[in-house]
Amino acid sequence: MVLDLLVIGTAVTLGPLHNSAFILLLSARRGVRLGLVFLLSWLVNLIAVIACVMLLTGGQPPAHHSAPSTAAIAAKLAIGVALVLYGVHRHRRPPRPHGPPRWSARIDNASLATAAGLAWLLQPWALVGAGAATAVDADLSTSTDWLALTGYCLLATLSLIAMEMYALRAPAAANARLNALRSWLEQHQEKLIVTLSLLAGLWLTARSIYDLAT
Repeated sequence: MVLDLLVIGTAVTLGPLHNSAFILLLSARRGVRLGLVFLLSWLVNLIAVIACVMLLTGGQPPAHHSAPSTAAIAAKLAIGVALVLYGVHRHRRPPRPHGPPRWSARIDNASLATAAGLAWLLQPWALVGAGAATAVDADLSTSTDWLALTGYCLLATLSLIAMEMYALRAPAAANARLNALRSWLEQHQEKLIVTLSLLAGLWLTARSIYDLAT
């Protein structure tokens, strides 16, 4: 479980779409505040999904090869296959120019509710679903699994935390460097999405097949 959560959390935090949007928010007039709301909404979403899973399982992992265990693995397998197919589709389609989203022109007037809603909208729900299916195996009677789930949520938010702290400590330098990073993310957005989709999808597919077979 820990290794799966590590892979999924890394794929989530490296996603170019939400990172680009977050940098746009930080460059707004109330950027630090908007960024903090986005970050907290993002983290709360992750925690809420894990909490729902824990409520369903009672904090105890289902027996190996039981119906709930098999269903969770099958869900991860379906997500893995879907990510691979999505990555292949994005790789094969003609390249399209990418630029700032339409709402970026109104970024200075963005409300705190808008920032919170963007976090929910831009969350990579396929990967979040894979994280939820993985968390089914968590045993809340052990501190190790508590740490694994906490670490997963923090890892999936790590890029946002790092950028928010940078913007707080060195606003001027952060604005220039983060906007340069956003330009790079927009130029390489397609390759990043394809790479992350294929790597995460292949990992989930292989792991799920192994878990079903053993």
